[in-house]
Amino acid sequence: MTPFDRLCSRFRRIAILEEAVGMLYWDTAAMMPPGAADGRSEQLATLRELAHAMLVAPETADELAAAEALAPDEDPRRAMQLALMRRRWRRAVALPSALVAELSRARSRCETAWRSARTENDYAIVAPTLAALLDLVREEAAALGSALALAPYDALLDGYEPGLRAADCNRIFERLEEFLPALLDRVMALQDEQPAPLSLAGPFPVERQAAFARELMANIGFDFDHGRLDTSAHPFCGGSPDDVRITTRYDEGDFLKAIMGVLHETGHALYERGLPADLRRQPAGEARGMAVHESQSLVLEMQACRSREFTGWMAPRAEAAFGGTGDAWSGGNLHRLVTRVDRGLIRVDANEIAYPLHVILRFRLEQALLAGDLPVADLPGAWSDGMASMLGVRPADDRAGCLQDIHWYDGGFGYFPTYTLGAMMAAQLFAAAEAAEPDLRRHLGAGDFRPLVGWLRRHVHGHGALLSWDEILRRATGKPLDVAVFRRHLERRYLDEHRPRTA
Repeated sequence: MTPFDRLCSRFRRIAILEEAVGMLYWDTAAMMPPGAADGRSEQLATLRELAHAMLVAPETADELAAAEALAPDEDPRRAMQLALMRRRWRRAVALPSALVAELSRARSRCETAWRSARTENDYAIVAPTLAALLDLVREEAAALGSALALAPYDALLDGYEPGLRAADCNRIFERLEEFLPALLDRVMALQDEQPAPLSLAGPFPVERQAAFARELMANIGFDFDHGRLDTSAHPFCGGSPDDVRITTRYDEGDFLKAIMGVLHETGHALYERGLPADLRRQPAGEARGMAVHESQSLVLEMQACRSREFTGWMAPRAEAAFGGTGDAWSGGNLHRLVTRVDRGLIRVDANEIAYPLHVILRFRLEQALLAGDLPVADLPGAWSDGMASMLGVRPADDRAGCLQDIHWYDGGFGYFPTYTLGAMMAAQLFAAAEAAEPDLRRHLGAGDFRPLVGWLRRHVHGHGALLSWDEILRRATGKPLDVAVFRRHLERRYLDEHRPRTA
């Protein structure tokens, strides 16, 4: 075996360990009995420590050096594969093995405490474990920053989207803040001038919601031989490309929340399944980063499945699934419901205009937490003040405030900005797909996702991590990330499509 072959073998074994971590994480969220939390914490810590040890072993550095010293290969995929292996190794050797294991245990402890705090609606339950986890995250960020010559927060951000920096996010977010609050006001004023959409009368039994969700997933192209749908406190998509695990949560008073959440996670799942099979379990065969990943969930949920065409197709099927009758179940009314704009408190239920403001708040709060400028004990108050400033609303309790997201309680500092970058990418990718497939909306109106998914397979999924997020976007759309494209999408959907038409 050549040094490169040995590296591929090593990274394949590491990937298998990481897949096992992913499965245990899914089980923790969806199936694990509460009393197993301590044992699960040790299982996860041990597997993560083993994967880290394999990556930082002296043989890995020797094999990297030997492979890089060989004559340049004409295959650009091999060169990128080596670069990605080197990147993984550089990040890993920056962290002591003991820190990796302790971080894993602290994440498990804090996530378990978060579940209790969320159930009890009491931030005080999780605050001490969050403070302990944050100390370790600071240690991780400092070690990575020192090794990579990055600011601590940038080092964390780089782990979720390679090459992304806080300065990039600040520049984009400042441009969004220039028009989003005013656009939100305009859209809500337009809504106030018109009759409200008709409400859908529940209750909607969970088992019917789950059955309808599976029907939609299968129609879109989700492969149930390689995945499943379950329930958890916070919706997510996990597992591995050959065993994709989706979770959602249900509200018997509003089935659209769960359905739209499932469609969102199905976008993630399609991306995972569409990654290059010949590079499976190699760094180059993984998802590029979370901004790209979020673009794939949002191009499906927000761009395609909240379109007038798709809701028109979905309406009679929803009516049949839940035994509904009357005008409330029409495609037009369903479209108005899923594009209704408000100043809601919950990020995962937020509309496209308000959503980036939720993310910007979290982006700023997590930087303040990491820097020590915001004490953990003061997070609920800072959250409440931030929501009032950003969206003009205040949460009535912790569950609707700083306990609504799992990310920080699982150590995920630096993740949030990728949501808004993903939303912007999704608008730009969908516009390019429409230009390339002129009948795209007609197909969506027939429940046919093959043209859209096929285009995404060719222009996004099939690249894996071989291209940067910027390169993927430039090749697919002909331009870098463009705030103007996102703004045009929002104005067209929420102003133009909802203005009364004159004869």
